Amino acid sequence: MGRAFQNRKESMAKTSDQKAKVYSKYGREIYVCAKSGGIDPDGNLALRSLIDRAKKDQVPTHVIDKAIDKAKGGGGEDFDTARYEGFGPGNTMVIVDCLSDNPNRTFGDVRTCFNKVKSKIGTQGSVSHMFDHNAIFVFSAEDEDAVMEALLEADVDVTDIEYDEGKATVFTPNTEYGKARHAIIESFGNVDFDVDEIQFIPQMTTEISGEEVEQFERFLDLLNDLDDVQRVYHNAEF
Repeated sequence: MGRAFQNRKESMAKTSDQKAKVYSKYGREIYVCAKSGGIDPDGNLALRSLIDRAKKDQVPTHVIDKAIDKAKGGGGEDFDTARYEGFGPGNTMVIVDCLSDNPNRTFGDVRTCFNKVKSKIGTQGSVSHMFDHNAIFVFSAEDEDAVMEALLEADVDVTDIEYDEGKATVFTPNTEYGKARHAIIESFGNVDFDVDEIQFIPQMTTEISGEEVEQFERFLDLLNDLDDVQRVYHNAEF
């Protein structure tokens, strides 16, 4: 599981070098999160995690504050979540998460990205059943057993724990996110999470090579260039 997670992180890094795009995507996501769950990060764990992640990705404070102020004022755009699934180059499996104020436009734009690399967008559920929807936490810890004990005492359903070079990686079902995060902080204090988010992790990977790699990287670039696309998950292994 950890390997698949690392593969996704590395592939996403290649397509996240356009700072303006990254800032825009975070701004939109923070706005939606604050508007739906409240503007106080202490009372909105998802917002707190999102702000921490934005800061780690070097999103300027003024971008974060502007998005929260916009949510505070009410009104503004109404964004809905949209998720698209399909098969990418080399018969890879792909999930595309979007925030959209025009679902028809967004679907058309995402479908065009699939078509440009001779791939096919699928129906809802066509590939997501081959992914685990997990909360993932990576943080410094001295003892793997202590991490497991803290989570079990808090009655957290733990999918997997990996420990390497002083770092613990905890995987739980996405529904356990809040409980797991609270248990870790309660047991280990003010934890500085390296990773604190919910992701789709592939149950199996598909190895691609040669032209398929070039096509797949172009596919990721096309998707990440769309303003409405927030995250792309896949099972490609280069």
